[in-house]
Amino acid sequence: MKNFQALKELIATAENDAVKFYEKGNKTAGTRLRGAMQQLKAAATTIRKDVSELKNNV
Repeated sequence: MKNFQALKELIATAENDAVKFYEKGNKTAGTRLRGAMQQLKAAATTIRKDVSELKNNV
């Protein structure tokens, strides 16, 4: 569950940068948003592995 909470926090951070990029045209926020998307991808992969392990061990 800890990994899922971290994922939610990453999404909240990414949302702020998305607003700055899409609505205000801030290019630096776009760079941060792309980085956050990479982190989200890695976090989602970790959660998928955790879920698979727990499911297969039950």
